[in-house]
Amino acid sequence: MLGTSYNEPANSVTYEEKIKRSVFIANVAPCHDENEAKAFLTSIISQHRDATHNCRAYIIGENEYSSDDGEPSGTAGKPILNAIKRSELINVMVIVTRYFGGVKLGVRGLIDAYGETAEKALSLAGRVEKITTSPIKISLEYNSVGLITRMLESVGAINLAWEYGEAVNVNANIPVNELEKLSRELDELNGRKIIRAWEKIS
Repeated sequence: MLGTSYNEPANSVTYEEKIKRSVFIANVAPCHDENEAKAFLTSIISQHRDATHNCRAYIIGENEYSSDDGEPSGTAGKPILNAIKRSELINVMVIVTRYFGGVKLGVRGLIDAYGETAEKALSLAGRVEKITTSPIKISLEYNSVGLITRMLESVGAINLAWEYGEAVNVNANIPVNELEKLSRELDELNGRKIIRAWEKIS
């Protein structure tokens, strides 16, 4: 489970290393869903059409994935995934491209080469702290907009989206460590008919 905050890579980076005549090129990029991961993979494959392998792994939210892309099972994707876990980053994908140089590395050699190349690239990517948030929706009258705006600002709400119709609706992402307090305040406002309704969005 995600805590109240987490770390993502600050930058996309490329790191290259030559190991026993094979060239290993690690590319790191932030990815927030499977579509972004697929687009990143497609981009790297198109850059390295002649490569022997494009092994990869990602951790997106609480989901993880790895692929050996033709290398012996467990020698590429898993070491890359383990490097991501050691970095304590999430929402990140690492692709390690290999150009075979004619010298076989063996199982241990492959594990070390893929894992260490990924680890060095991840260290170059840096990190940025993100706050874990939970989405809510509030329905209110026009004369309560100022009050709710101030309330949401006070808890550090982000991604506010306002809709104006017969009533006003606002969607916002609330830091999880502020959600319990805000919930009590919104329940009180709802009981006093200052807002129409509110709900957590799953």
